[in-house]
Amino acid sequence: MRRPATWAQAYLERLGLEPEPPTVDALFRLQQRHVERVPYETLWIHLGQRWGIDPRRSARRIATTDRGGYCFHLNGALSELLVILGYRVTRHVGAVHGPAGLMEEEVGNHLVLVVHDLPARDRSVWTWYVDAGLGDATYEPIPLQPGSWVQGPYHLTLDRTEPAHWQLTPEPAASFGGMRWDSSPAEMTAFSGQHLRLSTSPNSGFVQVLTAQRRDATGADILRGLVFRRVGQGENEETIETKSRLLEVLGDVFGLDLSNRPAAAVERLWARVQARHLEWEAAGRPRRL
Repeated sequence: MRRPATWAQAYLERLGLEPEPPTVDALFRLQQRHVERVPYETLWIHLGQRWGIDPRRSARRIATTDRGGYCFHLNGALSELLVILGYRVTRHVGAVHGPAGLMEEEVGNHLVLVVHDLPARDRSVWTWYVDAGLGDATYEPIPLQPGSWVQGPYHLTLDRTEPAHWQLTPEPAASFGGMRWDSSPAEMTAFSGQHLRLSTSPNSGFVQVLTAQRRDATGADILRGLVFRRVGQGENEETIETKSRLLEVLGDVFGLDLSNRPAAAVERLWARVQARHLEWEAAGRPRRL
């Protein structure tokens, strides 16, 4: 295989992997290490940063910093790395939705990856659904065929709902009820409008609530506002009460070190997250943050 570009070498170092030719086993290692070491996070929104979704820029940021992002950044960057390593990858328009089902305005709120022409050992599967951008749900690639798979605490079902669409459903519900995607390949421009809405609209959950999530083989760590949960092995829940504890969780669990950020910026972050949490409590905790 060709030698990876410099940024790709740094990316692989962050994942703790060596470059290797495309195989199913290598693909599994790539997704597993990605969701373990690169957090799903919206810290950038709450620090007042304005990231775009150019996949090469996302890849370079992931390669050279401790940051992550949400699906457009994580899957966009991973697709760039996979191509450099020799995989054939297509991007697809997805729609993450709640338990009640899909609403039209949700179409395009998720970026899905499909890897082609990669045979399993028994050659029964050649195409794989790959997703490092769902936060707490998927831990490893799934064969692109109807079926069910257990990944840690989640039972994941993949269905072909109609010729042009696939549907992923987690049980129990993860941070979402389901995700549908279109089988037609898409360009990154297809996600520009949703990225603008999700990262800037006052009505966006990402703008309202700080989020960080990380998967591993046995479960998921989830921070939403000041509620920190472990799902799966070691399950527990904690309400964070101090700024120092928030910084500890961000750093130790999600690898998001704020020690080099200006003290005023960290103070603003704490005030913002705490205010949102107090509003939620005052409303009687009507739903999980």
